[in-house]
Amino acid sequence: MADTMKALVYRGPEKIALEDVAVPKIIEPDDAIVKVTTSTICGTDIHIWHGGMPEVEPGRIIGHEFVGEVVEVGPAVRNAKVGDKVAVSCVTQCGECFYCVRGIYSHCTTGSWIFGYMIDGCQAEYVRVPHANLGLFGIPEGLTEEDVLFVGDILSTGYFGAENAKIEPGDAVAVMGCGPVGMCAMTTARLWGPSKIIAVDINQERLDFAVKTGLADVSVNPLKVDNVGDAIREMTEGRGADRTIEANGFKATFDMAIDAVRPGGNVSLIGVFEKPQELAMNTLWIKNINISMGLVNANRIPELIKLIQAGKINTNFLCTHHAPLNDILTGYDVFGGKKDGCLKWIVTPYLK
Repeated sequence: MADTMKALVYRGPEKIALEDVAVPKIIEPDDAIVKVTTSTICGTDIHIWHGGMPEVEPGRIIGHEFVGEVVEVGPAVRNAKVGDKVAVSCVTQCGECFYCVRGIYSHCTTGSWIFGYMIDGCQAEYVRVPHANLGLFGIPEGLTEEDVLFVGDILSTGYFGAENAKIEPGDAVAVMGCGPVGMCAMTTARLWGPSKIIAVDINQERLDFAVKTGLADVSVNPLKVDNVGDAIREMTEGRGADRTIEANGFKATFDMAIDAVRPGGNVSLIGVFEKPQELAMNTLWIKNINISMGLVNANRIPELIKLIQAGKINTNFLCTHHAPLNDILTGYDVFGGKKDGCLKWIVTPYLK
């Protein structure tokens, strides 16, 4: 390995640049160094780029969704070896702290979601992976890197949203937000046997895609109806959706998710919110709804890989754009601006 590498570095709101930086080194005994072979740009990266997450310090390498090859391991790493091709969890977990032993891995006291946020991330040639024993998952024979690329973040997040919604067979499920996370929520919601999945978004192209590919059964465009909640109630015998999943992180979709759920239903929030939201408790207290939220634990990766192997889940449709790390600034513009029908911008290795 060389001493320096190319990486996308955050320098402050609206300022990102591809720079030469030092190749990461092992720090803790259970660290691994992974050569990034495929990564993506995530919606959270766009939030960071625009300054929506001020806790991210200038100089941070961005990115947290990737697969790669193990090139070095610390002395305490038992579950991976040099040469392994691995999918990597966006959530690092020690397995021993107060939160980990209670199954709340996303709040690990020495881990959690830290890639591209609290430590350097994956939009680079190499990345240091803390707590590698619990964060690296071998890519099975017969699956490609793109087959499992999203298990470490957005597919896990979509599953987390569907799982928290507590979907029951025959339910009507409305997903507010038809971006990649919302589409992953639709894909995994199918596992519980809902009778109807309703996609909600202002992007008609994405709505049409969701229905055409079978991710959703029907769609609602807020720009084309007077009230989304009323439109969903018309589809559900006047009751509203049994479960709603908010996958955008905006006030409009938050309000829709609360309004469109039936009395006694569940609202699952997985969007990343930059601003406070308001609950109208004067009208909601009587509705008997359950609201769940949180950062994905990413503890279902082995199960998701098995489901992909079995053909129960396929997310390859998200891989609409491919380009080497050299072109990642273009990727931020296209993916961040929802241009050219881009669902996910796939980053391949840097071309020297």
